Amino acid sequence: MKQHISLSSPHMSEEGYERKYVKEAFDLNMIAALGENVTEFENGIIEITGAKKAVALSSGTSAIHMALKAAGVRKGDVVFCQSLTFSATANPIIYEGAIPVFIDSDMDSWNMSPEALKLAFGKYEKAGKKPKAVIVVHLYGMCAHIEEIADICKRYQVPLIEDAAESLGSAYHGKHTGTFGEYGIISFNGNKIITSSGGGMLLVNSENAEEKAAKVRYWSTQAREPVPWYQHTEIGYNYRMSNIAAGIGRGQLKVLARRVEKKRYIYAYYQEHLGDLPGIHFMPMVEGGRSNCWLTSILLDEVCKIKPIDIMQALEREDVESRPIWKPLHLQPVFAGYDFISTIEERYVIDEETGADNSVCGHIFENGVCLPSDSKIEDIDLKRICTIIREMWQ
Repeated sequence: MKQHISLSSPHMSEEGYERKYVKEAFDLNMIAALGENVTEFENGIIEITGAKKAVALSSGTSAIHMALKAAGVRKGDVVFCQSLTFSATANPIIYEGAIPVFIDSDMDSWNMSPEALKLAFGKYEKAGKKPKAVIVVHLYGMCAHIEEIADICKRYQVPLIEDAAESLGSAYHGKHTGTFGEYGIISFNGNKIITSSGGGMLLVNSENAEEKAAKVRYWSTQAREPVPWYQHTEIGYNYRMSNIAAGIGRGQLKVLARRVEKKRYIYAYYQEHLGDLPGIHFMPMVEGGRSNCWLTSILLDEVCKIKPIDIMQALEREDVESRPIWKPLHLQPVFAGYDFISTIEERYVIDEETGADNSVCGHIFENGVCLPSDSKIEDIDLKRICTIIREMWQ
């Protein structure tokens, strides 16, 4: 029976740091949303990333929601959002009754195109509808052109929110992702580079970071007023991370550097052993970026007769997990009708089954594959994966 190989699964520390912190929480009966683990997990993230403040929350999605509220997004406001990402990036825009406008990617980074962003600002400024926020994503751990995007947002005086859900441990010119914008978010879902079994973190980098972080803590604990009885003057949310989950995350922080190095090794291994195959291109790292390489992803060009589905099915037959690139949000039925801004003016459907168009992110979705990038993977597993793929070219 062949050994299953996961795409990216939880990987607890060999030293058992997580068990230690969780046991302490149990011993002290501090298992709810307050406790030393929560505080120290937040402090640990601040120390690693250089963020001004951090708030531990129940998910990356809740962190995006809190970032939008803290940025002042309200019903009817426009929010520019990267299209090539998971739906959780944009869902909170809808929670607030705001209007998403999706922005295309560039081939240099697969992330938000600064040129498309400029076009979006020009179009909506002319219409008198300046966006209330911009959400950029560091897809699969790879840095966006974040300095240029941040400069564009500053020029228009619009808050930037970084969806760094997948990029903890990545940096651009030595500065950690999630700290370029006013707000950054991290996910600790089970498949991320480190996990708290679920959960997320909001990074606050604005000038009034302490005030904003306090407001997010207030909202995320049901907006309870500081009086003896339960009193509420605003709508609140049950978004705070538990002390148990934070204990897992606190232990995982101790092995973050180790996990980043392993993920980078996996990316380099695939490049070395698959990079010579005609038609295969790896997701690029922008100049000045150092990626955590959370998921190694490839793009197949028109020279290649192999399709992404062929690779995924060949791997699946050998009990090896892979997956398609995220389907762009502007192509998702749930977001049908919202505006999409691209440097490519004409749009047309090129695939009846997937609905992919001729946008940059549509092309990447249509032709891309995420390869197994589990941090527990061994060289023998990587060799097995590469052998399966190479045999398709023979």
